[in-house]
Amino acid sequence: MAEKHKVRFEPVGIEIDVDENQTILRAAAEQGIMLMHGCKEGQCASCKSFILDGEDVEHDRYSTFALPDYEKEEGYTLLCRAHAYEDVTIELLNFDEDMIRSGLPIQQATAEVVAKDPVTHDMRHLVLRLIEPGEVKFFPGQYMDITVPGTDQVRSFSMANTSSRDGLLEFVIKVYPDGLFSQFLDKELQAGDRVELTGPFGVFTLRESDAELVFVGGGAGMAPILSLLRSMAERGIHRKATFFYGARTQSDLCFEEELRSIAEKLPNFAYVPALSHEDWEAETGLITDVVKRLRGSLTGVHAYVCGPPPMVEAAIPLLETL
Repeated sequence: MAEKHKVRFEPVGIEIDVDENQTILRAAAEQGIMLMHGCKEGQCASCKSFILDGEDVEHDRYSTFALPDYEKEEGYTLLCRAHAYEDVTIELLNFDEDMIRSGLPIQQATAEVVAKDPVTHDMRHLVLRLIEPGEVKFFPGQYMDITVPGTDQVRSFSMANTSSRDGLLEFVIKVYPDGLFSQFLDKELQAGDRVELTGPFGVFTLRESDAELVFVGGGAGMAPILSLLRSMAERGIHRKATFFYGARTQSDLCFEEELRSIAEKLPNFAYVPALSHEDWEAETGLITDVVKRLRGSLTGVHAYVCGPPPMVEAAIPLLETL
């Protein structure tokens, strides 16, 4: 059995035990500590932090775009790839103190396929029924890791529903020609088959506030945003909110009827779809251009972005400057 070491997070004063075989982020998640993170693969830098005390920290493979060599030499680390081999103190650079202690411990689960219906030509609505345990608690907007059957690989997918109290989990998954899980989903996975899951993960959750909300999505980024909107409708949260969803053509739009139904339940909510490759009666162009054209200033707004990497990369600097 590998040794355990103390990892202390500042400035929040939280201390956890971390097994040498675990990454610091994984150990925190298992103990219900909700640290900022994104990809868990050392690619996005969302979990970048600074080592205040302790030197014996090693890293799994990561992108030097997320952690350049000079930053690593200065003491920066990626918690999703870091293993502690002695007691260390970490300064969190990106955290939400109200959220950090609100995490839910991650669980292992087995689920059975109920349905995998197409919602567009290249996206599937996967519905799973939990077998063991019968319920997994999660916050709307979070995601699960699903093991690709027959491999040791996992893929991460956001839930589109708001809870698993009915034993179900819903996902919206884009099918890629070379996608390890999505090709298995599209060609092999059948109703009644079982899959293994781990979670919940993620900090794409609704913060308690009266601030206006702007959601920007595209593709399978529909799933976590739909989960948040469904939660708002269920809870009667009437904050002003707009969901900008970008697609290529009308055939790439999904959940249109439900989104318009949510708009009827939430009078301060507006759904704004836009097409980049087809003219129609509503908005056209790249979704980031539509946001810029229709919104102008976004001062004081809470923004949530999820979708294809190029869209996210274009949206983040836009939102920071408006």
